Amino acid sequence: MPVHGLTPILLRLLPLWMILTPISSRLIQRTALCNHAQLTSVPSELPRNIEELQLNYNHIQTLRGDSLLAYPSLNSLSLASNALEKIESDTFQNSKLLKSLNLANNSLHIGTQETSDALKKLPGLRALDLSENKLWDEMVITLLQNLTSLEYLNLSGNLLQRLDETYFGDLRQLKELDLQRNVIFEIDSAFHGNTKLQRLNLAYNYLPCLTDFQMTQLVVLNASHNFIEWFISRQDLNDTFQLETLDLSDNKLLFFPFLPSHSRLRNLYLAHNTLRFYENLDFPNSTTSVEFYNLNKNVSNITAQLWNDSLHGDISSLEILDLRVNQVQYFPQGFIQKMSALFRLQMCKNCLKSLNLTSEQFSGSLYELDVSDNRLNEIVADERTLATLGNLTYFNLSLNDLGGLPSGLFSSLPSLRSVDLSYNNVDICFSEEAEISTDTFASCVDWKNVVSLEQLYLKGCNLQVIPRTAFAGLSLTHLELSNNPGLIVQQPMQSLSRTLQHLGLGNTHIQDFDFSSFENLRFLNISRNSLAHLPQSLLNLDLKVLDLRDNRLSTIPPGVANALAPKLRFVFLTGNPFNCCQTEWFRTFEKTKTISMVEQSDIECEDPLVTTHRVQHLPSFVCSGDARESIFWYIVLFVPICLSFVGISAIVLFTFKPKMLKKSIKKKCLKRTSY
Repeated sequence: MPVHGLTPILLRLLPLWMILTPISSRLIQRTALCNHAQLTSVPSELPRNIEELQLNYNHIQTLRGDSLLAYPSLNSLSLASNALEKIESDTFQNSKLLKSLNLANNSLHIGTQETSDALKKLPGLRALDLSENKLWDEMVITLLQNLTSLEYLNLSGNLLQRLDETYFGDLRQLKELDLQRNVIFEIDSAFHGNTKLQRLNLAYNYLPCLTDFQMTQLVVLNASHNFIEWFISRQDLNDTFQLETLDLSDNKLLFFPFLPSHSRLRNLYLAHNTLRFYENLDFPNSTTSVEFYNLNKNVSNITAQLWNDSLHGDISSLEILDLRVNQVQYFPQGFIQKMSALFRLQMCKNCLKSLNLTSEQFSGSLYELDVSDNRLNEIVADERTLATLGNLTYFNLSLNDLGGLPSGLFSSLPSLRSVDLSYNNVDICFSEEAEISTDTFASCVDWKNVVSLEQLYLKGCNLQVIPRTAFAGLSLTHLELSNNPGLIVQQPMQSLSRTLQHLGLGNTHIQDFDFSSFENLRFLNISRNSLAHLPQSLLNLDLKVLDLRDNRLSTIPPGVANALAPKLRFVFLTGNPFNCCQTEWFRTFEKTKTISMVEQSDIECEDPLVTTHRVQHLPSFVCSGDARESIFWYIVLFVPICLSFVGISAIVLFTFKPKMLKKSIKKKCLKRTSY
């Protein structure tokens, strides 16, 4: 056979050879992937010109001095999750092109000094990942000596406690630093020398405060999940802070942060704090200054008119303000008006009692407004105010104490797509009421001319009757009416039959609802309705999610189960008194790979003795025979018969044969003794 004839055969066998090779490596252009290969050292058989080498999830404890001599072109090396203890000092002597080094999730706290000597021989190193290596403060200082070219550094998941200028002083080119998930409780001028630092992650630490903040070059600061009570920026700086994103969520903030006087802040996340404003708070003998101490007993005296509600810093460019789960009772005068670019305001779970859209003067750019789960009992708005909110698309008013709304509130918002009024005491206006009403405040709501509306949530509003024309002219895709017991909805909803995709009718006491015309319905919730049988009209729908929890279903007929199984993706069935002897439907759903029975292990049934079983682990002896009758029925019938027979025999014996009984007793119990 000619030599060139072997080439196609060899090309076909090459993938198989690569799979069977002991190194378990794969080559993609100039990248060698040797992850999960149970290696104890760097393989030496790889092509000399590789530029990236991945050795993650192996068993390399020591990176020896000659490990990388064969690969002088390396610019990226990854050794994450190897239980690596040290890198010998001359390991990188031939790796002058190495720019990225990943050493995450190892044990470098053991050989810190020798590893540090090795890292010093990487003059072009740009990115270094030392996360999750059990490194203490002094170890980090040792490892970072002379790494002046670093631009990205990851030290997350270590044991750092207190930072000062000795840590990162040499890292003049550093742009991104990740320090999350340490035990840092103090920062003392740690980043003053890092003038190019743009992204700083301090999340999940133990910082009690951030004061005298003056990092004007920083673009993103994540200090979430700490114990921060105060955030105070340097107020006397005329420079514009480049900060665009500030995340202080999940802390202990007492008041709104003192932001820079000149900034470009766009995203401010303050959720899950105890934040409030100052008005009506009583501060006896209060001053305008607060003193903060560090462990070296250095005093930082901050004077910033602390109890002045007008001191919010520059929030003119703010687009997203997240104040969820705080204690805000009001907005200070002019506060909302300052945010002329506000796009999203999230205020759920606060203490607002009133929302005055007129005096607050919300921005025309407002896209989402969420004031759910507050204490709102009134909303004030006029036509001029509503005209400026032409971009408002998502409006969440659920879980409040609203008994009414400004007349024409929703019909004056031309871009409205989603409205949530769940768990309020509002009713739906009859068409006559909406037309003749001249009041500025109405106890009912309507959606007249809101052609953009797609999602409407009216859960738990104590609705009894929905007017016949309630949804006329709308093209809703989502309608939630659950938790309105006794609600009559059949006729008003027919106008939505062609557009509705998501329908919630849980706990509405429906029984004979005809779903056949809702051809586009994909999600249906009919839980908690005491249904004993599934509506036959469901079989014609192409449902993907069906919620049947907490009804009175004893079984699902085989024909119905076979029709639903190929279509459904998720079905909820817990809380029904299923019959253990009629569970063919469960096996049908179980065998259909495309359907998921949510909380499958919690679906229960009752046997003829009213004993509860998990359907998934139903014992085979519970039901037997062609008629699927339980063997326990025979036991239940047989035991009383036997007991009755024994009782009757005893009565006959005592009644009609008393002499025979006495003689028998005398023979057995009154025998003569030998005494």
